[in-house]
Amino acid sequence: MTDELRYHVDGELVPASEAAVSVDDRGFRYGDAAFETLRAYGDTVFAWDAHVERLEETCAALSLDHGLSSADLRGRIDETLSGNGLSDAYVRLSITRGVQPGKLTPHPDVGPTVVVYIKALPRGGLEGDPVWDGPAAVRTVETRRLPDEAIPASAKTHNYLNGILARAELAGSTGSVDAPDEALMLDLDDSVAEGATSNLFFVRDGTLHTPSTDGPVLPGITRDIVLELARECDLPLEEGRYGIDDVREADEAFLTNRTWELRPVGTVDGVEIGGGPVTARLSRLYDERVESACYRT
Repeated sequence: MTDELRYHVDGELVPASEAAVSVDDRGFRYGDAAFETLRAYGDTVFAWDAHVERLEETCAALSLDHGLSSADLRGRIDETLSGNGLSDAYVRLSITRGVQPGKLTPHPDVGPTVVVYIKALPRGGLEGDPVWDGPAAVRTVETRRLPDEAIPASAKTHNYLNGILARAELAGSTGSVDAPDEALMLDLDDSVAEGATSNLFFVRDGTLHTPSTDGPVLPGITRDIVLELARECDLPLEEGRYGIDDVREADEAFLTNRTWELRPVGTVDGVEIGGGPVTARLSRLYDERVESACYRT
């Protein structure tokens, strides 16, 4: 691995200390950009096709016609991994609408800015270690998840103010010392939605539950894989709308995102929950999926 990481900015690998975009770029100015968080395991970008599909759905929601092919984008990621000598890594791919006149209304002609950001992560799969130190401490916050009628929950854009406010609320409640690991957000109807950067699962009486994407819930790719694994092993499963007491009274709970994979929830609002046999089984199945898809090719 090189001493200083290099990022891929508009077709070139540049040292991290020199990586920059214009202050007139709409991604900086307005958050007018789409992104995907990915993980590379053993030189393989896991679930690439699913990420590309969601990226295109976000771009369609933004009317951002960037004109770049899947092969082009994947090539930039592969160049970044190779150029940094990394096989196992966190990867963030961003596409902004680029530099345009300083008006809110976007111009239809897009000269996209494309950035690949990267950092090393441990090996994944059956021989890997999690990136988290232990089960997550979770607390519900007053900040509500934005309704789909305002901003589609399925769109992963650079405008992350909703999640930032939720995390800031956590930090403010403790003076930033020993803050909980994740903010759990409700929707405007007081139903549990998701974490600031994660999807939520919980287990009651042997049934796996997760908030439905009919509400303002990001259709996380790790979430989708967990649902697929649950169906493959005939685990009782329900997607629905739940109150916070449903979660606090759960037998097990865990969070999912691309970096954490499956992270057990230790506490919710101080109520002890923890992992359990269902969480352990799904975590094992997820590791097996990563191992077979990325390390045994």
